[in-house]
Amino acid sequence: MWKLKLPEGKDRWIFLLTVGVILCILAFPVGSKSSRGTLPLSRMEAENVTASAPGSQDAAAYEQKLEKRVREILRGVSGVGEVDVMIGPRSALFTPFPNLGLIVIDEEHEPTYKSEQTPRYHARETALRRAQTEGASVVLGSATPSMEAMYRAKNGEYVLMEMKNRSKMQDPAEVYTVDMRKELKNGNRSILSEQLQRLMKERLEKKEQTMLFLNRRGYSGFVSCRECGHVIKCPHCDVSLSVHRDGKMRCHYCGYEQTRVKICPECGSDHIGEFRAGTQQIEEIVKTVFPQARVLRMDMDTTRQKDSHEKILSAFANEEADVLVGTQMIVKGHDFPNVTLVGILAADMSLYTDDYRSGERTFQLLTQAVGRAGRGDKKGEAVIQTYSPDHYAIATSAAQDYEAFYEEEIRYRTMMGYPPAENLLAVFISSADEALLETGCRYLKEYMIKAKKDIEASVIGPASPGIEKINDVYRKVIYVKTADYHDLVVLKDRTEKYIEINSGFDKMRIQFDFNPM
Repeated sequence: MWKLKLPEGKDRWIFLLTVGVILCILAFPVGSKSSRGTLPLSRMEAENVTASAPGSQDAAAYEQKLEKRVREILRGVSGVGEVDVMIGPRSALFTPFPNLGLIVIDEEHEPTYKSEQTPRYHARETALRRAQTEGASVVLGSATPSMEAMYRAKNGEYVLMEMKNRSKMQDPAEVYTVDMRKELKNGNRSILSEQLQRLMKERLEKKEQTMLFLNRRGYSGFVSCRECGHVIKCPHCDVSLSVHRDGKMRCHYCGYEQTRVKICPECGSDHIGEFRAGTQQIEEIVKTVFPQARVLRMDMDTTRQKDSHEKILSAFANEEADVLVGTQMIVKGHDFPNVTLVGILAADMSLYTDDYRSGERTFQLLTQAVGRAGRGDKKGEAVIQTYSPDHYAIATSAAQDYEAFYEEEIRYRTMMGYPPAENLLAVFISSADEALLETGCRYLKEYMIKAKKDIEASVIGPASPGIEKINDVYRKVIYVKTADYHDLVVLKDRTEKYIEINSGFDKMRIQFDFNPM
């Protein structure tokens, strides 16, 4: 099994394909059955039926077409020898190749590799198990490896291969970190710092392009102070408290709650609250400050129509716009040679979400965003705007120093008992009856505490997840932490048996998720 830490964009595929060719030669020696081609297995084929076939007859026709497509794929990989490469999403891992030799997972750190529906499998773990079963090799590629993957590489389970430079040996972008607390003290209340505005003006004069990334991933309404940067956190879990409509702030891990604060407990300022700016507001601000600029916006609202992603990206690639404003979708591996400036607005937005992985996700997003600048022959620059310039996730992403980030993050995970240092089991309980759900959660937690008598584990909760109610169904979650993964399996099995013999749980839906994303 292999673990690769790679640069982004086209550079990664050059190296991945090289490694893949070598491993394919080993996996399919001379004289073995050769291929006839490559089949893409695209999730878009299934998604397009909803947009293009609203009627039942059209849907039935498309279903027949899709079934024919699946039969073609299965026939091609079933030993006839027509196909030896399958390209697709995580479900492509189940392609029934008779002589599988290599599995490549690019951007292995992406949380979308974990299924959100039962069975909650992770593509990485599935790939490793299938490769182990069939004697194949696995290549995991990422410029910002997941903590789990690097942890295993550090422990000798993976072979770590690194590429330190870009393919054309370009210098990395020069990164400036702007403390937005100082901007406020200097009288600048705009979301665009003075330094970012100055650099954007230079780009417009040079006919170069700028990308403005609004970091709203995982936004869940945390409260922070604009004067000192203090964030209101749970005193028990070291994650931010989330604001709810009833005026309370709650922890989505242990259930701790308190009244929403109006004065910063750290510095006494009343400039404390939630960050509410969106991409549309950013677009309007840019047009106001730079009326001569041609601005494109890429977010959920502007990409609802078919092919809208491609149209926006093509227009920007053809230099029909000077500035591209967007969320995380604009920093995912795009390669624009004329982009020499990237502005990262509100870097703190993902840093203080109610998720123990927030530091890791922030580092990955900021590193990807910074990597969009200077991918051509021109030097790149990036500006990270933050209220927490000293946080290690911000500082190490600005320095493009993965090793330093990993060492800090693994210390935090070890201290708090979070994966990969320990293992975490999430038990999701839901019911349309809120009172029944409360009672069921209480009984379930009491049982799990008794059932772990020979297991060193901690049971946390029940607490409300990020969204407490969906379609009139109430939701709760209980967490169990322990160092030994097998102990979690044993406790899960015991709990399942307890649920099966108690009819009180019949009107509840209970799901188990190991090391949730």
